[in-house]
Amino acid sequence: MTSLVMNQIVGSHDLVMITLDTLRYDAAVLEEANCPNLCRDGGWEKRHTPGSFTYAAHHAFFGGFLPTPATTDKSRHVRLFHSANTGLRTHPSTWLFDTPDLVSGLQAEGYRTICIGGVIFFTKKVPLAKVLPGYFQESYWRMTFGVTNPRSTEHQVNHALKLLAKTPETERLFLFLNVSAIHGPNHYFVPGAKRDSVDTQRAALRYVDGELGRLFDALKERERPVFCMAFSDHGTAYGEDGYEGHRLAHEVVWNVPYREFIL
Repeated sequence: MTSLVMNQIVGSHDLVMITLDTLRYDAAVLEEANCPNLCRDGGWEKRHTPGSFTYAAHHAFFGGFLPTPATTDKSRHVRLFHSANTGLRTHPSTWLFDTPDLVSGLQAEGYRTICIGGVIFFTKKVPLAKVLPGYFQESYWRMTFGVTNPRSTEHQVNHALKLLAKTPETERLFLFLNVSAIHGPNHYFVPGAKRDSVDTQRAALRYVDGELGRLFDALKERERPVFCMAFSDHGTAYGEDGYEGHRLAHEVVWNVPYREFIL
């Protein structure tokens, strides 16, 4: 957790949100020691996702509803963002936005909002796949960013670096990155594996962490500090209790890893 409150961070920091699409909490915890970029100063927090698949979860995220701590004591959870003038009680440190969504709220605050998509809901190939990227001033997707490319995170980071090079350091930045590599198929990250599993997801996470290091290094060179949120949108089932995949109610889907840190 950060030592600053969110309503001080917004405006003084660049913001980065990274969704590690489909990453299970147990897989993330098992790989903490092998993720020096995402877990450089701490481990994953166990949280519950607001949605069981990408489309639903990201609608919630862009509405300010990030994954919530996996505890029965909800009174201790301080939301980073909240819609203003709802009549609900909010914490003094929560940043309030008076727009339909978090992204346009940050834009109204002077942020340049950029989306680099990954999975199918960010492709913009059909009207449904234009909804989530449509929140942003700028949105990008290429075939090389998608789930079928074993080097997808490399390509996504390369594109982010090109955009950063063209973004003045004086300009406030909200960068969103939907990482597709951990989403299935991920079996090709383990030589000889024929099926996706916790082990192949762990291997995909190691690959992703290695590529994110280049992005973090570039972000550190910017004029203002960077507040980073990294978390999964949902998990997935690999046969637990007979379940396969996600968009279903099972603890391996609802439990997600969450981290926030300043670069």
